[in-house]
Amino acid sequence: MSGFSQDTGNWGAAKRFRLILRESGAIREMGGSEMSLAVSIVDNIMMQALDVKASDIHLQPERDQLKIRFRQDGILTENGMLPPEQATNVLARLKLAAGMRIDEQREPQDGRIDMEYNGARLAARASCVPCLNGEKFVMRLLDPSAMKVDLDVLGMPPDVLDKWTKAIQVPYGMILVTGPTGSGKTSTLYASLNRLDSRTRNIVTVEDPIEYEFDKNIAQVQVTEKMGFPRVMRSFLRQDPDVMMVGEIRDPESLQIAIQASLTGHLVLATLHTNNAVEAVGRMIDMGAQEYLVGGVLTAILAQRLVRRNDPQASEPFPYPRAELEEIGITAEDMPNARLMKGKPGPTNNNTGFKGRLGIFEIITGDRAMKSAVARRASFEEMTQIARAQGMRTMLEDGKAKVLAGLTTPEEVMRAVSTQAIE
Repeated sequence: MSGFSQDTGNWGAAKRFRLILRESGAIREMGGSEMSLAVSIVDNIMMQALDVKASDIHLQPERDQLKIRFRQDGILTENGMLPPEQATNVLARLKLAAGMRIDEQREPQDGRIDMEYNGARLAARASCVPCLNGEKFVMRLLDPSAMKVDLDVLGMPPDVLDKWTKAIQVPYGMILVTGPTGSGKTSTLYASLNRLDSRTRNIVTVEDPIEYEFDKNIAQVQVTEKMGFPRVMRSFLRQDPDVMMVGEIRDPESLQIAIQASLTGHLVLATLHTNNAVEAVGRMIDMGAQEYLVGGVLTAILAQRLVRRNDPQASEPFPYPRAELEEIGITAEDMPNARLMKGKPGPTNNNTGFKGRLGIFEIITGDRAMKSAVARRASFEEMTQIARAQGMRTMLEDGKAKVLAGLTTPEEVMRAVSTQAIE
């Protein structure tokens, strides 16, 4: 095995790391000899990923090896390989831990892996898909401590944070977070729910999957084949909710129920896949929602992306090429107060120059002018003008401000919002 740190003694992993099985509500440690090679390899893969704060682990089958890759700060990095004879047993152990069938190798399977590391309870969302050379196994690592992130540390500019905080405090209406997969939408919603008073309000969530467990007073429901989003949402409406969080609005039926809930005195927080905030309005209308109802329930729409943050411990001034700066709209007029920085690769940032991520945002609010424009199905350009009058800055402009403040690089902003830059 090359490129992957393996130690059959597992350097005390039995105490530091263990896989947990949930059966009929009871929790027990997953069996397996500590000296077993597959047990040792699985534990070490998990521990290495957790140590470098990876968000995902990819085990990808190739003709003569199983490639191991970690996603760190949104970027996939290679972390070694396993020969086929070891890969089979490693995948079998992971499938067992995730509650999957070992003998099923022709159908996709999903599951959840529970674990403990250094005394902390963690989980992973697991997916197994048959491929040309075997089965690809991907795990999204879920750290409950990450759920407790506060809105203040997500990177929202003060005016966006102020508008968003006011929006989530309204008694009823619809609030959307939009962006592609991996843009931090769920983290924003969780941080928002943490701001709400769950002692005096009945807060319910319907998610696929449940990424993090709240400590108390919030009922979370996992979507299944038998219990889809619409069915769970209808059931919730009979449970006297004050706030409903919908993991993702995927279909016209879910959207219709969310709008009806917003109209009848509930606060609905949800995610939607669109490129920017204004496009979310058109997306809902395309899904069959009536314009005057969308305008009636609209409270706020937040669009976001994630960019890697320069390592604050290893940042230094950097003269970016003029063409690279102009790509994101930085001109000579911006330069007098600019603080252009770049992280220096080193031991504090896994030799990338970056440490952690921060969001870039744009927000529109449902004021009278915006509601009226939505109700009469105004053009994209007109709604954008109204949003500008509200003080909206695009994600590209927010990214530009973060580059000028030395928080990230022009390349990161371009990668995150290249569609806006092209427009």
